[in-house]
Amino acid sequence: MTDYQKQVAQALLDIEAVKLQPQAPFTWASGIKSPIYTDNRKIISFPKEREIVIAGLTALIKTQYPDVQAIGGVATAGIPHAAWVAQAMNLPLIYVRAKPKDHGTGKQIEGALTAQQKVVLIDDLISTGGSVLGAVKATRAEAGNVIGVVSIFSYELPAAVKNFAAAQTSFASLTNFSSLIQVAQQSGKITPAELQMIQEWHQTLA
Repeated sequence: MTDYQKQVAQALLDIEAVKLQPQAPFTWASGIKSPIYTDNRKIISFPKEREIVIAGLTALIKTQYPDVQAIGGVATAGIPHAAWVAQAMNLPLIYVRAKPKDHGTGKQIEGALTAQQKVVLIDDLISTGGSVLGAVKATRAEAGNVIGVVSIFSYELPAAVKNFAAAQTSFASLTNFSSLIQVAQQSGKITPAELQMIQEWHQTLA
């Protein structure tokens, strides 16, 4: 675990953008019972934590994708972070709707995307990668060259690795499931026994 993974994980825990309840699991939209629930939309309301995340995303993109030419936000949660990162990097911004508009020109990409422009898409969370890979497909359909995806948090699910590989798209996250639960235990938010429960749950998703 890097220092930045630890710092971002602590920030998410501090503002309860990520909650851990191994004794009273959440129910995901898929029906899965989970000891962890993520709502990274909360970050936009906390300036200190928001600054940590934006600085981290900016540094991650500069390191992983130094030839980026435009930043894209995935609707809706990725849009504010993409806007702040684009501003920090002095790059063009686009955003990708979940589906094309049903009126006017029927656009799915908002902003000015030029042919073969090298784009990094930002989303708040990667679970299986389905939604963001839909945005990747839409951007490529408009001749954008998506060179990678970055997110604030990743559940580290094998399905995501498989789906991104199938889409021939690389991805990177500021922090992840493994880092976050370790930080949670170290900071006293969960007990060692609860840490083990959460780890065992995660293994069932492999």
